[in-house]
Amino acid sequence: MGRKSLKKVGNPSAIDVATIAEFALVTVIWGSTWLVIKGQLGDVPPVWSVAYRFAIAAGALILFTVVTGRWRWLGWRGQGFALLIGVAQFALNFNLVYAAETRLPSGLVALVFALLVIPNAILSTIFLKVPITQRFVLGASLGVTGLLLLFAHDVVIPTARSGAVFGLVMVSCAVVSASVANVLQAGALARSLPPLPTLANAMTYGAIIDAIFAFAIAGRPSIGARLEYWAGLAYLALAASVIAFSVYYRLIRRIGPGPAAYTSVLVPVIALSLSTLFEAYRWTFLSAGGAVLALVGLVIALGGKSQRGTLVVPPDSLENSG
Repeated sequence: MGRKSLKKVGNPSAIDVATIAEFALVTVIWGSTWLVIKGQLGDVPPVWSVAYRFAIAAGALILFTVVTGRWRWLGWRGQGFALLIGVAQFALNFNLVYAAETRLPSGLVALVFALLVIPNAILSTIFLKVPITQRFVLGASLGVTGLLLLFAHDVVIPTARSGAVFGLVMVSCAVVSASVANVLQAGALARSLPPLPTLANAMTYGAIIDAIFAFAIAGRPSIGARLEYWAGLAYLALAASVIAFSVYYRLIRRIGPGPAAYTSVLVPVIALSLSTLFEAYRWTFLSAGGAVLALVGLVIALGGKSQRGTLVVPPDSLENSG
């Protein structure tokens, strides 16, 4: 990416009232989705819930783009890009997140996911030639230390260890996968493509891969019987997928993944609050201290001066989330 294209990403002048409103919308929706995902577990194999979610989301987005006259053929390079996003974001990432929530409280999964800033910054440095500041390194170190404290209690207890470790590994892999998708969205090719059709194609590819994976892992499709399941699925497919991802990817393209990453600070706060209220998550002094330290580290990492106009501190993702 050249110097000229870097200047287009993370432009401070792009942060206006509309940007703030979009930021708030994404934060509120994604802050609540972690608990809603928890409600999807049990009735239907998680892999099929992911497939249903993005099949509905892709269908709704395709219909919207066709009706509004925004549908465009992406070209073969654009299709290849959409396939990459579909694999990284809508297949690998979400299947790993759902798997993690079978073993961990939803709020903890959200907090781990907030450290998406770390792989985003590393990948931005490697592929977009964006430097990492010392402040980011300090903040990232505090964030990782906070997570170690947060999970220390579960890891040392034999009866909880296997579940906690499995969940932590799953969500960590999900973070890396989502980071790949986020940094791809900051590239020149992404900004050259029509946003809504790109997202629709990416979700379509993701849904197809999800369905193939679900059939291989869980067998024939399973249908949930509870109204709450389908209401939650509709919320995740339409609000958290079509609306939130559309707005979030627009934020990435307008102001860069660094400034857009500030959603990562507030999303886990909302998710942890809901987890405490509805999942009866029990806090200890160690876990509470770890959560606070992780959030403080995230704020420090995102507060580096040089990131305001660049990609130094990206986040967890178009003229189009959870």
